[in-house]
Amino acid sequence: MKKIPSVKDGDILSELTFEPLSKKNWPLFVQLFGERGACGNCWCMYFRLKKDDFVQGKENDGNKNSLKELVWAGLPTGVIGIYDGQAVGWCAFAPREEYLKLENSRVHKRIDDTPVWSITCFFIDKNFRRMGVSIAMLKGVIDVARKQNIKVIEAYPTIPTQEKLPDSFAWIGLYRSFEEAGFEIADRTSKNRPMVRYYL
Repeated sequence: MKKIPSVKDGDILSELTFEPLSKKNWPLFVQLFGERGACGNCWCMYFRLKKDDFVQGKENDGNKNSLKELVWAGLPTGVIGIYDGQAVGWCAFAPREEYLKLENSRVHKRIDDTPVWSITCFFIDKNFRRMGVSIAMLKGVIDVARKQNIKVIEAYPTIPTQEKLPDSFAWIGLYRSFEEAGFEIADRTSKNRPMVRYYL
């Protein structure tokens, strides 16, 4: 049963820990994503697959199993944020070349030959939203990257055109969160979806 934070819980951000997704913590990840696979049985495979394959993967746990295969193969998929024994946040994080849709993107095409790891998706437990967990997740990813000697982190967050953005539209991350975590704009081909980078 998920523990819902309250005033008595104090500052949960200082108690968050961060781990790359692995066989060991897979059950926590599955619990976080729930029966809907975060959103519409996506299972964070949207950027990795061709459109038809992704849509087909929404049925019969296809996308879930595809991600599981990557994890079981020891390949990088992302980082989970853990609080009090449960996963409360997720950030997809892997080498850019692993994301088919990025490599084929005209808007977010590569701007140079620098090897980068990309952040493509966020998912925060609904009971832990609007508490600064996204920013904490980014800092956690930076720490993970530093330990793995990754030099450049890249992302493609949104700059909302309206004051309040529905949670379902914030899955790529909000620019202000990246800005607060120390990321800088590297390309403005898209006005509302800039490419940002963090250099370690």
